[in-house]
Amino acid sequence: MIQAVMVISTLGKPRLLKFYNFQDSEKHQELVRGVFQCMLLSARPEGVSNFVEADAIFGPGTRLVYKHLATLYFVFVFDSSENELAMLDLVQVFVETLNRCFKNVCELDIVFNFNKLHTVLDEMILGGQVIETSSEQIMKSVEEIARLEKQSSTTSLIPKSISERFSR
Repeated sequence: MIQAVMVISTLGKPRLLKFYNFQDSEKHQELVRGVFQCMLLSARPEGVSNFVEADAIFGPGTRLVYKHLATLYFVFVFDSSENELAMLDLVQVFVETLNRCFKNVCELDIVFNFNKLHTVLDEMILGGQVIETSSEQIMKSVEEIARLEKQSSTTSLIPKSISERFSR
């Protein structure tokens, strides 16, 4: 099961935190600090594995996989029931989908479009279980949701006859 998805800047600022098991907000900050500092993501050399044991932070049998892109770390935390290479591929699909959404994703895209980021993630993972791995299918769903949101924002909930009566 996937326990958490994090997007952290190279300065250690969390840009996205999604936990699939309950954690209070103080624990969130402690976990982010633990991932960033204790696992030394910021100081890891380029040639080392993207898999890190996270037993000390998240409990026994927990690992994390990360991908460093520009000024962001995309981190997925998972338990021993998940395949490590499948998780690395899922991180890649997440990044590819965000690149398709934002035309080369950067930190500002994530900061100012966090709703779209959550929508993409929710189309991929539900309750810690992977539900979709196709970037194309995820994009279709995200575009459909955006279309429906746009349509609903232009549709008035008050019938025209009533709104015309009160506008006089």
